[in-house]
Amino acid sequence: MKARNGNTYRMALQKTLFKPGINREGTDYSNEGGWFDVNLVRFRKGLPEKFGGWVKNNLNTFLGTCRALHSWVSLGGTKFLGLGTTWKYYIEEGSTLNDITPIRLVTSAGDVTFAKVGNGDATITVADTAHGAVQNDFVTFSGAASLGGNITDTVLNQEYQIATIVNANSYTIEAKDTSGDPVLAAAGDSGNGGGSTVGTYQINVGLDVYVPGTGWGLNGWGEGAFGSVTALSPNNQLRLWTHDNFGENLIINVRGGGIYQWTENNGVGTRAVNMSGISGANLVPTVGLQVITSEIDRHLIVLGADPINDAGSARTGAVDPMLIAFSDQENNLDFEPTITNTAGSLRLSSGSSIIGSVKSRQEVLVWTDTALYSMQFVGPPFTFSVNLINEGSGLVGPKAAVTATSAVYWMGYNNFYAYNGSVQTLPCSVHNYVFSDINLTQSFKVNAFTIADKNEVGWFYCSASSSEVDRYVIYNYAEQTWVYGQLSRTAWLDAGIENYPRAVSSGYLYQQEIGFDNDGQPMTNVFIESSDFDVSDGEQFTFIRRIIPDFKFIQNNNENGSVNIVVKTRNFPGDSLTTNSTSAIQENTQQAYVRGRARQMVLRFESDDDAANNGNLGIGWRLGATRIDIRTDGRR
Repeated sequence: MKARNGNTYRMALQKTLFKPGINREGTDYSNEGGWFDVNLVRFRKGLPEKFGGWVKNNLNTFLGTCRALHSWVSLGGTKFLGLGTTWKYYIEEGSTLNDITPIRLVTSAGDVTFAKVGNGDATITVADTAHGAVQNDFVTFSGAASLGGNITDTVLNQEYQIATIVNANSYTIEAKDTSGDPVLAAAGDSGNGGGSTVGTYQINVGLDVYVPGTGWGLNGWGEGAFGSVTALSPNNQLRLWTHDNFGENLIINVRGGGIYQWTENNGVGTRAVNMSGISGANLVPTVGLQVITSEIDRHLIVLGADPINDAGSARTGAVDPMLIAFSDQENNLDFEPTITNTAGSLRLSSGSSIIGSVKSRQEVLVWTDTALYSMQFVGPPFTFSVNLINEGSGLVGPKAAVTATSAVYWMGYNNFYAYNGSVQTLPCSVHNYVFSDINLTQSFKVNAFTIADKNEVGWFYCSASSSEVDRYVIYNYAEQTWVYGQLSRTAWLDAGIENYPRAVSSGYLYQQEIGFDNDGQPMTNVFIESSDFDVSDGEQFTFIRRIIPDFKFIQNNNENGSVNIVVKTRNFPGDSLTTNSTSAIQENTQQAYVRGRARQMVLRFESDDDAANNGNLGIGWRLGATRIDIRTDGRR
């Protein structure tokens, strides 16, 4: 830079403190002085900070993809965690996962027979007339006799997952020993298992993909005639569970399917049972879209329940997507409306289907695909009132709303919203980044979450090129900042009953926000990158030669631990960025000498993924005000 007398002088160190939050609504250059790209970094008190890490809760795995978590405590102080997956429902007590998946059918003795497919083959054909099973269903056999060779009674009398559906009266399984290893049939396996075999079938499994309508792609090849259309049902749709407590007991519901109760007094060795079949049940809905309890007044609410028939004698068995049914107060088994109880039903009018619901202060919020309703207890004779709060702010998926300390937050089809007495559209500095790269066909996989001690709400979702959750976006409601990144978590439960948030991925339950590592391994691809900046609006080239970092190492359990500072440059906004230098910064680093010359520059702070000895293992950091030794350097 030149002074008025024509002499060139060097600029002093320049303190650089970028605006908090990520802004992708403009261009790299128009957001000068801000942050433009990020992964696994949050903002706290206006400063970037590495995400908290995660560790497996234990080494026990569950079957299927878990998309629902619910925790509660019994009167005796026992902690429970419910996990609903595409194939099963579990309750965790201590470190043990207990399968409480409801039973659909128990056959009579002798209804089930077996036949080997061939010698040296583990495939067994199971005959059971009108079995009602679908591929991947689970069935447990008992009372079976040996087929005469390797397929012994011990091999047969255990739980199996159905491999293929042959037809309505038969299917195949793969014979295994009690350790799960294949058992191959031999020449002596000529029997059929005897005349005492009983098959105990769990409820049909669901899909791991959302099917937006009827028609192609619902079933496997060969199921149904050519050109036929198959109606959607719980077993050929994305499996989503909802769950809530009624006292110590757990109420669970498969979206579009049955409603079940697990009774705490019976213990985790027992399964959930269909509520309509419990002694004393009176017109309990047989299907629904979601279950939720109204805690203050103690009603069980079923959203999308099947209505009572015209005779008033039974439920129809078909989901009414806009009907809300609720039980008598303090009695979750009595849904028959009478003048002496508070059971009843309501039907919503705005929209075509109820999507989801959460509990808030003194009310239950219910979303349809186009509107938001408030449901409040008012007492007899109406029990509940339902008020339309807002139209045009529907919910993108059943799990896309969450209650935080400040408000209720949710994701719609093209906006984020908050409700605290009135609906507000959240200003979002990453709006285009999220909604231009989201797979809305799989929007029912969106799951909202909170991290209360960080003042954060967020959403996991599928990017446009993915059919499974692979992205997140987070809003800090105290500081009104946004970040995003790449991480797959199909369900999340904030700290409360447990000290840390819990989340699930790839068959494991994780503790989140613990340490700064990826389950004992370095957390990689952690970075935050600034927008382009220049001197004198880029009239002259800028030269940078030195950086004085301002890192606070929140955790440093690694003497080799380091964080990289990367300098990138370009001359014009349309040019690609060029990496000029990468400097490893350790806790005792005073300054880093770099070289870069261009009209525009970018600073990137990232995990040192290439360092020897796992240079970013055990490292947590927070970025302060970086000082840059920078000056103008001519016009060419």
